[in-house]
Amino acid sequence: MSHITYPEAGLVGLIQGITELFPLSSLGHNVLIPALIGGSWAKDLNVSAPESPYLAVIVGLHVATALAMIVYFWRDWIRIIAAFFASLKHVAAPEPGTDRFVPQNTDQMLAWMIILATIPVGIAGLALEHLFRVAFSKPIPTAVFLTVNGLILLGGERLRRRGADESAQQEAADQQMAAEREKAAVGAGGRGPVGGGRHSSGQRAVKQQQASLAVESDQRLVKLGWLNAFLLGAAQILALLPGISRDGVVMVGGMFRGLSRQDAARFSFLLSAPVILAAGALKVKDLTGPLGAGIHGQVLFASALSFIGAYLALRFLVRYLSDATKTLTPFAIYCLIVGLGSTIYLSVR
Repeated sequence: MSHITYPEAGLVGLIQGITELFPLSSLGHNVLIPALIGGSWAKDLNVSAPESPYLAVIVGLHVATALAMIVYFWRDWIRIIAAFFASLKHVAAPEPGTDRFVPQNTDQMLAWMIILATIPVGIAGLALEHLFRVAFSKPIPTAVFLTVNGLILLGGERLRRRGADESAQQEAADQQMAAEREKAAVGAGGRGPVGGGRHSSGQRAVKQQQASLAVESDQRLVKLGWLNAFLLGAAQILALLPGISRDGVVMVGGMFRGLSRQDAARFSFLLSAPVILAAGALKVKDLTGPLGAGIHGQVLFASALSFIGAYLALRFLVRYLSDATKTLTPFAIYCLIVGLGSTIYLSVR
């Protein structure tokens, strides 16, 4: 059985955390990087090998990445999960004059949309994950799919520019509303007790602003409806192909359905967390079984770096995508360069 070193585990952990949230395909990078380095890396980190200990590492990376996403959006997840259980209570004991099977507010609607959107990729993952991993997780096909991912992002960016005026107006209105709320909150906090002051009031105002923007975004997301939520969730199936980004295809699909880039990104992040966490949980036996024997330290090290990388990537992306002047084009160009370059290099070496 091949062995995994700490440098190998550390690099793939960091790459997993960053590229899982960036529209760049974490699986694609974790296939290509060992192949490009070659030697023992290509042997130790062979994701398509049926008995590779690398599969145990990937379990830890998935769980760590999902936890980073949950921690970052913890306020949203508390609100969404609470709404889900409230909807179950409503089904059991509906209020007079209401339909027990109809969500009663935005949070309940969003909770059920996330569940519905997770079903198709969950079923496909259970049925096809092994086939796709063994058949397609080879370096050259992965490089080709990464190139295709770049074309998808370019197409999505071109589509976004067609609706740029409407998106810019929506983002400007949200920012103006948030700025007015922050100004009012900071002004009121300036007369607060000693020890709190404007700094702590300002921090509270920023958190209130972020929460307000999240709620407003969710109100727009639920307007997608059940069918569009299902289709966007189904788009994640493409991410079973190494090189195709889960977040990338959902962002582009969301923009195609009329969402702004920022709202499409938020929906993709909310959809990703349960899918990634479930993928890791279902493969825990790889980590606790023979495949994980002797590499638990490496898995823990890789998972810690994956968590940090994912959290920092989320912070960057949320700010990046909230700027109307920023685009997906840099990510698309990166995919095209790395994808085409890797295809040529791996074909002729």
